[in-house]
Amino acid sequence: MNPTRAAATREGAEPALSALAFFFVLTSYYIVRPVRDQLSGAVGSSQLPLFYAATFVAMLLLTPVFGAMVARFPRRRLLGWSYSFFIACLLAFVPAFLAQAQIGARLLGVVFFVWVSVFNLFVVSLFWSFMADIFDSARARHIFPLIALGGMAGAVFGPAVTSLLVGLLGVAPLLVVSALMLGMALVLLLRLSVRNSAGGTHGEDAIGGSLWAGVRELWSRPFLRYMAILMVLGDGIGTLAYALVADYAKAHFVTSAARTAFYAHMDLAVNILGAMLQLTLTRWLLIRRGAGWGLVLPALVNVALLLMVMLGGHATLSMLGAAVTPLVAVMMVMSRGFAYGMTKPAVDALYTRVPRETRYKGKNFVETAVWRFGDLLVTSGVSGLGKLGVGVAGMALIGAMVSSASVWVAQRAGHSPDLLPEDRPLPPGPAAASRTT
Repeated sequence: MNPTRAAATREGAEPALSALAFFFVLTSYYIVRPVRDQLSGAVGSSQLPLFYAATFVAMLLLTPVFGAMVARFPRRRLLGWSYSFFIACLLAFVPAFLAQAQIGARLLGVVFFVWVSVFNLFVVSLFWSFMADIFDSARARHIFPLIALGGMAGAVFGPAVTSLLVGLLGVAPLLVVSALMLGMALVLLLRLSVRNSAGGTHGEDAIGGSLWAGVRELWSRPFLRYMAILMVLGDGIGTLAYALVADYAKAHFVTSAARTAFYAHMDLAVNILGAMLQLTLTRWLLIRRGAGWGLVLPALVNVALLLMVMLGGHATLSMLGAAVTPLVAVMMVMSRGFAYGMTKPAVDALYTRVPRETRYKGKNFVETAVWRFGDLLVTSGVSGLGKLGVGVAGMALIGAMVSSASVWVAQRAGHSPDLLPEDRPLPPGPAAASRTT
């Protein structure tokens, strides 16, 4: 096979392998997420600020460790060591779950909640750092929505696996299944790294630099500051939607089965909306208008949704004469669907336009420690507003103002002065070059 044809074949296979790898990553996570939730449910929602505080502390402690690994290890070894660590942890939790009665649901719940939160953020963040490292900006705008679609499929498949197997195997063996899924993802990512290195890039060189570079860059790079602010503001809208929906469910559904069905229907609607966006509007928007618009449009949608809830409160809609749906549920489905189906691919496409150290260290710090700081800040704020007697309309109005601010921040992030120039759109057919060094 001549070099040109080999390069075209490699470039055609890499998006498919990436989407499949992300499918296994999110399948692994969504298998263990219900296990985490049933443990935290045994403790109660009043403990969530404590859980988030513990997770935030864990993120801060792990930040210099991850920074040291990025500085020292080449990309392939970084992937191997990181994913292998989380696979080993999953297997180590198996005997703990078998001895849950002796350990206690509270202690095991706190430890597992924090670990799963760390697992999700680090594994997903590292995956997208790797994607931003092997694809350039023009290629990313074409294929990142499709890679995200593979993850969406995993988000649907994981809970289905849990529902099917938990009655047959119990909780502890599910952790082994999750470890196998993450192992499959690691094999595919290592294969991608080998194929990418064969293309003649220098991505396997260790990045070097300071182990605290991620923290330092947050203050020195305008783009990372915008990303951190958007992370906190976006998390605030999501947490507000979750709180309003929780109040509605508590008031309108008596049994746990009814509440479970209500949330299951919302999850299904979120995944369908996210998949539709990734297949249609998101890809077109990123290619034709640039990744910055993938941040601005969801923020504008959130403003409209929050104003709708402010005016309607707990009013309901009749969807085509079928099920009655509360406005707060519509807001939650739409905001999450746009977050997964548009915001995330756009953010990761923008990270292709920053240096490698920022892709790994800075991105990881924003998407782990800053995110969990936002969780802690927002859950405490929502709880405080509730105690002050602020109702649905008042919280929605505050959320609309916050989301209006995020529109401005999103616009600034897409045109941050420290972003590298955006690549021109790719011509039809296989790309001539799809990697960065």
